[in-house]
Amino acid sequence: MPAYLTLFNWTEQGVRNVKDTAKRAQAAREAWEAAGGRFIGIWWTFGQYDGFVVHEAPDDATANRLLVKTGMGGDVRTTTLRAFGEEEIEEILKGL
Repeated sequence: MPAYLTLFNWTEQGVRNVKDTAKRAQAAREAWEAAGGRFIGIWWTFGQYDGFVVHEAPDDATANRLLVKTGMGGDVRTTTLRAFGEEEIEEILKGL
């Protein structure tokens, strides 16, 4: 299953609703699982990003749909990186 690293920043609305951030994370976990994915973990940070999520989805389209739906809530803006495991990268590099 494809893996992703999503960096997030709170919007102004997200900061106003910061006390609900753990509840929003749980709702996201449930949405990922309902779509056949896996929410590996979420960590809140300080610095350039307010946090990040490591997750899996059945495919890129599903991941994109889940991330757009999350963004529609208005509490976060995201930047997502597609991650490749060792086996995946070895398969990719075979053609070089």
